[in-house]
Amino acid sequence: MSSNGGSIQLTAQPRTEKKGSAIRGLRLKGRIPAVVYGSELEGTPVHVDAKEFNKVVKTGRSEVFNLTIEGEETIPVIIKDYQQRDNHWLHADFLKISKNKPLRVRVSIDYQGTPAGTKKGGILQVQETEVEVEGLPADLPSTIEVDVSALEVGDKVSASDLKLPKGVTLHVPGEELLASIIVSRAAEVENAAVEGDAAATEGAGKASENKEA
Repeated sequence: MSSNGGSIQLTAQPRTEKKGSAIRGLRLKGRIPAVVYGSELEGTPVHVDAKEFNKVVKTGRSEVFNLTIEGEETIPVIIKDYQQRDNHWLHADFLKISKNKPLRVRVSIDYQGTPAGTKKGGILQVQETEVEVEGLPADLPSTIEVDVSALEVGDKVSASDLKLPKGVTLHVPGEELLASIIVSRAAEVENAAVEGDAAATEGAGKASENKEA
């Protein structure tokens, strides 16, 4: 589990043109149209470099970083939302935050390890890849690590099983299912076949006994 460091930087340029043709032109130049908003800040249209934005996204959506708007100011923000299609960035929303006020965000879940149950025909079925939490920006984790290596067939991971940093609270029901180890369809068919063979063998044995009697 890694926490926010605040050392990441991203530079944005003001965006004056809002027409579709201008936005398409920005994307062709490797830029992403975006909007910055938040407390005491009206929606400000900007655009950022796609490659640099990609580096920030990899750190996690709850990661606080400094966004410098050319000719204006540097402000602490998080990525509130983004749109992507065919591995191409379409748009991004940056939210200005206050480091002294709790923030509610969705954090990615990082499932680590190979479940023990997979050796017995089970597979890891993931229901949720993110979970909503709240805390001060400096306390928020960029990801939440979950070790699934000890899980057997039938075991599950619920939201209440997550280990959160001090000062960070969960904002989903504790019983919400995040992942489970289920029996694969192939294993079910194989087990049914084995049980069928065993039943057939037992039936043949009883028939033989009856003939001898």
